[in-house]
Amino acid sequence: MQDDVKLLSEPKNFAVVQLPGRAYPGVVMQGDTLHSFITDLTEMKRLLDESEGMELAIAIDDMKTRLTEVQTHYELVCAGNGIRLPYFKNGV
Repeated sequence: MQDDVKLLSEPKNFAVVQLPGRAYPGVVMQGDTLHSFITDLTEMKRLLDESEGMELAIAIDDMKTRLTEVQTHYELVCAGNGIRLPYFKNGV
């Protein structure tokens, strides 16, 4: 089986791609980036277990910032390609 995947953004640590048969694009990330997210979440769990509230809040804020950058890029790529988002922005 050979289906073409459409690359919608410049490939860096992640890229926005359109998979065949899918209405909305997806985000593909490098394996080391995925591993980094999981490592950071493991550390957050440790901080939670040890009741390190301030450090945990900082770690969560950092993860949110990193994922928000990916989401912002995704939204810009979709807008640039005339693709509506698969969600409502700001929960609206």
